[in-house]
Amino acid sequence: MQSSKYLIAIILTGVLGPAPARMFGQAAAAPSSAQPQKNWKDRAEFDAYDAITKDTNPKTRLEKLKAWEMAYAMTEFITERRTLFLTTYVALNDAKNAVEEAKQILADNPKDFTALYYTMYFTQGLYGQNQSPDILDQGEKAAQAVLASIDTPPPGVAADQWAKLRPDVELLAHVNLGFIAMQRKNWDPAEAEFQKVLTANPNNAQVDFWMGTVIASEKKLDKLPAAMFYFARAATYQGQGALTADAQKTALTYVQKQYKNFHGSDEGFNDLLAAAKSNATPPAGFTIKNANEIAQATAANQEEYDKAHPLETTWKNLKEALSAPEGVNYFNMGMKGAMLPTLKGKVVKLEPAVKPKTITLALEDGKSDGTTADATLKFEMPLAGKVDVGTELTFEGVGESFTQSPFMLVVTVDKDTLHGWTGKNEPAGRTRRPAASQ
Repeated sequence: MQSSKYLIAIILTGVLGPAPARMFGQAAAAPSSAQPQKNWKDRAEFDAYDAITKDTNPKTRLEKLKAWEMAYAMTEFITERRTLFLTTYVALNDAKNAVEEAKQILADNPKDFTALYYTMYFTQGLYGQNQSPDILDQGEKAAQAVLASIDTPPPGVAADQWAKLRPDVELLAHVNLGFIAMQRKNWDPAEAEFQKVLTANPNNAQVDFWMGTVIASEKKLDKLPAAMFYFARAATYQGQGALTADAQKTALTYVQKQYKNFHGSDEGFNDLLAAAKSNATPPAGFTIKNANEIAQATAANQEEYDKAHPLETTWKNLKEALSAPEGVNYFNMGMKGAMLPTLKGKVVKLEPAVKPKTITLALEDGKSDGTTADATLKFEMPLAGKVDVGTELTFEGVGESFTQSPFMLVVTVDKDTLHGWTGKNEPAGRTRRPAASQ
């Protein structure tokens, strides 16, 4: 938008008042014979104006304007002088005085394009300095007036020039109306205006961030993914219309925090950034699951798993109880000396390797890697033969002892209540060789 600010000023330079090349005493600004002729009060006034219009330094031009105003408080060229004051303050980036001059111009001519444009242009900056409702009111009126006559080139601006300027002017008007509605907490109108802006020019990271702000402020759960998309867009977009590096960093930190609060973790956050970086608006089917949805889905999946895997679920519940701070007491009070429910695990080690009397198992709870032993089975009589590590066994037995660190549950088992053991006795006739004599 910044370029259009000065481009408009340049285009309007020749139409803000009487041309300095005109001879003193001639009609100064009379585009039609129906308008009354304007005259300089004297040659000195004309010379003062001539010097002002030729001065390209806004600081010295302002001094000359003030001198003209002091010497000729009353003049037939009051409108031209006010417009020169306005554009000079614009060149000095003096928003407050520029808008004050614009207010005086609009009091006499509510349709003056230059005054309307710069009133609109400086609304956001002035409101940032002073959150006065009047600033929003005058900015809103100016933007609405500009849009009302957007199809017609301003006086003195050629149609081809206006064709180039109009998109930026129209865009600024909608940005302004969105900004004003946002400050008033009118979320729906603000969203509608920002949507118009991003449809016309999708590469506007500031408006992306504002769009995220107004959507999030509506506090509609189903729209929060879209809000985070626009925040992410503001944080990742590179190119003309991007935020500064510091602002991008701030936006990224903000959206990452909001995403984690909403989703429950950082999982998928990089996918959000990638989507926002390559799309100006949320792509079809875009969504982010919230933490409640994920929890419900997880609970439903867990319930389904538990029904399909009762032995694993039994051990999962027992292990949670045993791992709790009162886990040892839980074992001593309810499991020691008692017959435990059927459990399942994978062989980690046999002791001895053949005809073992002890087996260490990795009990299965749906998460076990099958290699970390957490139960020891003890048998009064040795088992037949051996089985491979990783063999799956089920068993029932009596709780003997338990330690939390390292985690180990010791169970006394009868071989008749061990299921899945496929070890066999060594073939008949195969005997040990006697030890070699010394």
